[in-house]
Amino acid sequence: MTTMIRRLLAVCACALVLAACQVDVVVDLTMSDDGTGTITVVATADAEVVRAVPTIAEDLALDDAVAAGWVVDGPTATPDGGLTITFSHPFTSAADATNLLNSIGPPFNQMAVERTTVNKETTNTMSGLLGLSNGFESFSDEDLVTAVGSVPFAEEIEASGATPETSMSVTLHAALPGEIVTDETNGEIVDGGTIEWTVPMDGTIVELRALSEQAPANNSWWARPLSIVALVALIAWVAFMTFFIGYVAWARSRRSRRYRKRPRPTPST
Repeated sequence: MTTMIRRLLAVCACALVLAACQVDVVVDLTMSDDGTGTITVVATADAEVVRAVPTIAEDLALDDAVAAGWVVDGPTATPDGGLTITFSHPFTSAADATNLLNSIGPPFNQMAVERTTVNKETTNTMSGLLGLSNGFESFSDEDLVTAVGSVPFAEEIEASGATPETSMSVTLHAALPGEIVTDETNGEIVDGGTIEWTVPMDGTIVELRALSEQAPANNSWWARPLSIVALVALIAWVAFMTFFIGYVAWARSRRSRRYRKRPRPTPST
């Protein structure tokens, strides 16, 4: 699968060496109770990027992302003159989510999403390493270096003094089903129980950890009351049928006895 963010930021890098530009990336993972969900990536370049590289919207090669199943919305102009583009992709399992996160590429490294169920209790976990160990070079994959002949804009970036820390931000959000286990989660809990990590851009690498637990009651709170009502109804039905069958048997027995006691007509002479 394509490392699409690498390609996107490699194009933005040429703008970063020309002006005080800013690129912000937000990645959202949302998982439903059944383990399916969606990963959404929103990248926003400010007006300085657009002024530095007016053709940036046309320069973005998105065919490989579309071919990999990503739905692309944009690029769309922002009110302040910048550009924003959104990628979204559904996933059907934890393994699928793992592949999608790793396809984004740095600063998301060795990402893993797992989901296990034991005794009807499901545990959802996320792990990985966040950061850019090689600065802007982290956005250049082997194919890109081969095509260009070197790391794109390496000399220009070095001369400008631009760094990922001063030029961009990356945020990861994860909305996992169930209750978040705070002792096993190192992100910040924000609105609605979503976990948030701010990815370091200064060359350091930090560990990502998250864990949530789904008890059966989270998904089927109505099951126990319904089972009680069904049990009461069954007992009532069995009691009624026992009474009805007994009554029918008693009525038939009584009618039979009355028939036998009925005087028989005397024969005529």
